[in-house]
Amino acid sequence: MNAGRGDTDIAVGGPARHLPVLRAEILTVLAPHAGGTYLDATFGAGGYTRAILATEGAKVLALDRDPTAVAGAEPSTREFPGRLSVARARFSDLERIAKDRGFASFDGVVFDIGVSSMQLDEPARGFSFRQDGPLDMRMEGEGQSAADLVNRAEEAELADILYYFGEERAARRIARAIIAERGRAPILTTARLAEIVGQIVPGRPGAIHPATRTFQALRIAVNDELGELAEGLVAAEHVLKEGGRLAVVTFHSLEDRIVKQFFAARSGRGEALSRLLPGEHERPAPTFIISGRQPVTPTPQEIAQNPRARSAKLRFATRTSAPARGPDAALLELSGLPQRGRGG
Repeated sequence: MNAGRGDTDIAVGGPARHLPVLRAEILTVLAPHAGGTYLDATFGAGGYTRAILATEGAKVLALDRDPTAVAGAEPSTREFPGRLSVARARFSDLERIAKDRGFASFDGVVFDIGVSSMQLDEPARGFSFRQDGPLDMRMEGEGQSAADLVNRAEEAELADILYYFGEERAARRIARAIIAERGRAPILTTARLAEIVGQIVPGRPGAIHPATRTFQALRIAVNDELGELAEGLVAAEHVLKEGGRLAVVTFHSLEDRIVKQFFAARSGRGEALSRLLPGEHERPAPTFIISGRQPVTPTPQEIAQNPRARSAKLRFATRTSAPARGPDAALLELSGLPQRGRGG
């Protein structure tokens, strides 16, 4: 789960102060300079944005698909007049929004993938089972909710979602139990869903909560998070200047796999994603250069201060002068549901 993008969050037991995950490392990668333009694709509570704007003369376009985060950005826009523009948008709209706001290109783009602490810690949003709330999980508050998916999807579709997006080995059994339980009464709350999963996957001392993977899978499906990530990476390639940096922080293996393979393909290191298409005679020029040891992970000190940061991974690359490409079919396949068997 995401460790949060803001400067504060409401943790178990009360408010907890913390820094955005890998903030120092992000600043090292982006190296903001006076007059530079940067895109924060996941504004949250503005932690990365304010760190970039601490460089006098730097400008930021910040995006967030969550209307609550966008509304909360107003004090920051007043604090940095003429230097901060905030828009409600998905990753897939990144290029269009940049053009609409008058940004031709960027010196750096940063993504912080997943759900924020603010979303996790608000029971009414339905992202977490730690406190009971409506089974919602919609980042934008619009469209199909997790409750809609759980109560309407066929058993096979549910099993696929849990297996591929949650890497849940008991996907088939959990899906079967959900179908049986919703036949008795609709599943409308986080507590009830967690209870159903807990009956199928008993908890073990020291292990994650049995419902963790199920909640992750449903959240990813409801918000099309992996599809948005794949499209966002391609869009970032289009808007970055030569020499610009793309930095991406992920929090679980599915996200990291997409980022890793995108950079591998675009740097010429990848085989699976950069194989020649019929009729092609040579590979396209690399659009990114990968440097340094990656992924970068939080220090023990940061993890001690913010336990939610423990699974974070930062990958980054530098844009070349090569023309931007379109989406790779194999990359988009990584973001969907492969047509294979499901867990038991």
